[in-house]
Amino acid sequence: MNVRRLRGSVAVSLLGVVLASVLAGCGIRPTEVPTDFGAAPSRAPCALTGTDTGTQSARGIPVQVFLVCASQLVTVDRTVQLSGKSAATDRVQVAQALLDQLAETPSEPEKQAKYTTDVRRGMTVSGPREGDPEDTLRLSTRPEDLSAYALAQIICTYANSAAADEDGAVVLGGPTDEPVRRYQCTPEVRSRPSTAPPSEVVSEA
Repeated sequence: MNVRRLRGSVAVSLLGVVLASVLAGCGIRPTEVPTDFGAAPSRAPCALTGTDTGTQSARGIPVQVFLVCASQLVTVDRTVQLSGKSAATDRVQVAQALLDQLAETPSEPEKQAKYTTDVRRGMTVSGPREGDPEDTLRLSTRPEDLSAYALAQIICTYANSAAADEDGAVVLGGPTDEPVRRYQCTPEVRSRPSTAPPSEVVSEA
């Protein structure tokens, strides 16, 4: 046998032994067959790409609403149509537009990113009654009858808009004569919307 070829064979054999020893020392069993690790992981939850967020875009006033993802509240960009020169500062009109957006079924990209909403269609909002604080919003459903997630979505969405009062709180009531309450969208509410948002009864104006 050619001496050079013999030396090459020995070197290759020694390299194989060394590699096997290293792999064994690392806890990895050497294999000569391809390994199938399954399909590539799907998109991480709560991650929307720039292309995805554009699917909801349209001419109108840009707003943000809070949806539910991974048991937390996350913001998504939307646009709403408002009428009138002072529409952007019309608390009731803004509140209704935001409520309608919250009740919309998430877009396909939002569904793929695991976004959901607990707010149901058909709810309306009106302004204060006689004796209510001037920044009161009254829902057609009692806040106490909403799910914790739906109430948290509404409170945090309103708190991030012209529907909030000067302190960023939300004065909310229902269709009955029960006292209205002032709600706060705290970091705890955003991270754990399954708990009731902190609130306090508001005295009559």
